[in-house]
Formats: sequence, structure tokens, C-alpha cells
Amino acid sequence: MIKTFSIRTDHHDQMIDITDQIAGWVHDEGITDGAVIVSSAHTTAGITINENADPDVKTDMLRRFREVYPWEDPKDRHMEGNTAAHMKTSTVGHAQTIIISDGSLVLGTWQGIYFCEFDGPRSRKVTAKLLT
Repeated sequence: MIKTFSIRTDHHDQMIDITDQIAGWVHDEGITDGAVIVSSAHTTAGITINENADPDVKTDMLRRFREVYPWEDPKDRHMEGNTAAHMKTSTVGHAQTIIISDGSLVLGTWQGIYFCEFDGPRSRKVTAKLLT
């Protein structure tokens, strides 16, 4: 089973918690055991798992990404001017695999699944594949 989720970002860079969307779909499909792969097919947006209890984690992560990969670097040659977004996406990765057990996503107490926008705002797609 495959499902595509639409996401509209409203900032240049942001992390959007999509845990409830993925968990809801798993529940609706009646999956009790298996795994779900969550993937972004964009070269300037990724998927990560990280803390979803303290919003300052997202703030700090985005700030640190900006420090490591500044938007403007005179040495960048990519004509679109978004090399930093490509670098951030390669660092985060385009997909995550989450185990499903007893009908629930197996995530730590503080973990959530995030769509990471690095070149927004845009309309984006996230694809999820259930493995049973």
C-alpha cells in the first residue's frame, strides 16, 4: 500500500511534524505489524526523526543548518542558487523507515517524524509505503 500526502510549506526552511498523518494512515489501513517507509521525492526537502516535545529543537536545528550551509556562498556554482538546500537535504536524507508493532509506530517517547523544508515555501509531496 502506498499513499501520497500533500504538504504546503510557508517558510523558507521549516520542520513540519507529520507523525500524526503517518500514524493515522497506518491505523486506517489496519496494519498491526510491519514497517512504513516515509519518503520525500524532492532534492531540497527531506525526512528526519527527532524530538517533537520541545519546539526549540526544531528552531536550533534549522539555525545550525543555516550556520553550516549558508544560503549564499560565492563559491557555489549551481545556477538556481539553492545549493544550501541540496546540502541540507543530503545531510538529513530523503527517507526514514519506521517499525509498526501492535498497530502503532515504534518511536521513542520524544520522537516524531518531520518533513524538512529547505527551499520553500512550496507545495510538496511525501510518499509512504507500508511493508507488511
